[in-house]
Amino acid sequence: MNIRRKKIYFERLAGSPDPVVMDIRRGVHFSDADPMGIMWHGRYPLLFEEASEALGSRCGLCYGEYREAGLYAPILSLHIDYFQPLYLAEEFTVRASLIWNEGARLNTEFQVLKQDGSIATSGYTIQLFTDHLTGQPCMVSPAMLERCRNRWKAGEFH
Repeated sequence: MNIRRKKIYFERLAGSPDPVVMDIRRGVHFSDADPMGIMWHGRYPLLFEEASEALGSRCGLCYGEYREAGLYAPILSLHIDYFQPLYLAEEFTVRASLIWNEGARLNTEFQVLKQDGSIATSGYTIQLFTDHLTGQPCMVSPAMLERCRNRWKAGEFH
């Protein structure tokens, strides 16, 4: 048994809504694989980004909206745990889960699931909202994040 296997990276706040979850399906393409036919480790951040982009579109937190609001949301932290390889032409699911928090940031957990449901890879990102002109971190949650949270509390994402 692998004791490193994590399903939850961020503490769930008491009384907070359940995570918003988005799954995308994908296969291991030739350009994703190393010479052994295994998904190259450097592709996993791209998978996380694809799932994160789909999740953001669902929640009203997509890149076009960031630009309109004068915001950036750079990655502050990226963490990946590798458990089992994915192989050339193998189909899999990437699950992105936005975790409730009270700050001006996005905490997202990821799981890459093999067809049998086992975890190939898991990880997380932390994105911090910043002003696009100054680069300074937002000290309070931006309006677009508050709109998302209001919809989230109202149950629109479940």
